[in-house]
Amino acid sequence: MSLLRRFLLLLSMFVVASPAAAWWEYGHYSVATIASLNVKPETKREIARLIAKQKLLETPTCAVTTIEEASYWPDCIKTLGERFSYASPWHYQNVDVCKPFDQKSACRDGNCVSAQIDRNAKLLADKSLPDRERLMALAFLVHLVGDLHMPLHAGDKGDLGGNRFRASYGVIKGRNLHAIWDGYLADRGISTPPGEARGVLSDFTPEQRAEMSGGKTEDWARESWEAARQYAYGTVMTDPCGPVPETEPVIDEETTRRLIPVVRAQVAKGGLRLARLLDEALSPSAAPASTAG
Repeated sequence: MSLLRRFLLLLSMFVVASPAAAWWEYGHYSVATIASLNVKPETKREIARLIAKQKLLETPTCAVTTIEEASYWPDCIKTLGERFSYASPWHYQNVDVCKPFDQKSACRDGNCVSAQIDRNAKLLADKSLPDRERLMALAFLVHLVGDLHMPLHAGDKGDLGGNRFRASYGVIKGRNLHAIWDGYLADRGISTPPGEARGVLSDFTPEQRAEMSGGKTEDWARESWEAARQYAYGTVMTDPCGPVPETEPVIDEETTRRLIPVVRAQVAKGGLRLARLLDEALSPSAAPASTAG
């Protein structure tokens, strides 16, 4: 891990997590890098061609010079005020972890992460659209697939994806469950040796990777929703559907070590599934396939 990454990881332990930045930058960058390592050469060339058109986006403060920067663009544009405010609900879907899985209710107006993954995959595949629209669809697709694999963007307890659930991360007090999963756990999990995107991938055999890349968007949403119940809430509550503890729960070192494999698997799944969607949308040798459940 680079000295800069070590410094940023250390710094993250002392700053307040921002609930607006899903998986923070490191998680999104890692999902994007894993995808880039696994797409077909022709897909990679088309991604590079679209990214070369980044000036068409007219967002100079939110650069898109690499697929990693593209992965963070949909969070960066939140700083641009009303211009892109319509996209704010696209980053999550609040599906109650204490009721039967019901994505249709959470996505009935199309303004949810699953529906927008499907929509942007179709836009990216549509070669009749201007490059500006396809590049924007690329950035949203890369980002939103990452978002869907952060469990608290797929399921919650009526607490805004854990933003209203107070919890501590080790000695860092007064955080919330969403911020802990978004940043502290993601940074720790991805940086644990073997770290970075290639290290995360090395946890899994080629056969496991092939299996992980399968499924449809609704399958992935259900899987993340289950992870929210079992791991995000289940590790800090005896009963994930019981009352919120009066005493602020602590995710200690022992708990963190148990959760690291979960985080690494979610990041790997996000990257591998994103690679498949990109190939379907951009590879001349592959016909775009619907991901709708």
